[in-house]
Amino acid sequence: MAALFIDKTLIVNNKDNDELDLERELNRALENKIMLLYFGSGECPQCQEFALILKEFFTKLTDEFYVERASQLVLIYVSRDETEEKQTKFLKTMPKRWLFLPFQDEFKRELELRFSVKDPPVVVVLKPNGEVINANAVEEIKQLGTACFQNWHEAAELVDRNFFLAQDFDNVTLRSITDPIRRLKYKLEKKKRRSQEDDECS
Repeated sequence: MAALFIDKTLIVNNKDNDELDLERELNRALENKIMLLYFGSGECPQCQEFALILKEFFTKLTDEFYVERASQLVLIYVSRDETEEKQTKFLKTMPKRWLFLPFQDEFKRELELRFSVKDPPVVVVLKPNGEVINANAVEEIKQLGTACFQNWHEAAELVDRNFFLAQDFDNVTLRSITDPIRRLKYKLEKKKRRSQEDDECS
């Protein structure tokens, strides 16, 4: 996967905009993970609507508030914003673990051509080896939500991590005393939704 971004710089969407440009750093960020390439813009109405769904989707799979350990998922924003200011404004509203290419990087156009991206929003889902799982998962994410990830996980044949890995880019914050309760509530709601879905299907 890192081979796709060899000799490239990826920036972490945090307050310091940390740059990942060493091969070792990129490998750590991308290896054994499903990669989402999100082609979008903070300005287009369809992207604005979908970005909120994608933000929730990504957060529910990677945030400790919802899950015991982050899913093996990395998202790279491939901006189609008109200016760097517009890109920055959009990214301020998105998760801090997203990665993005520098605004001036021409590699964004190469990626658009490579994956035949026409009208945003487009989410290309890739295996760790760079093979395409889904050329545009926008509708799948809208319809299935986080259940998509399990399908991708199986298709990608990821090596399961059976222990918690602290995120490479953030200091792990201390969990509040109510976190386990919130997490349990989320799991119970999820279980309830599943059983309702099962009842509807049967």
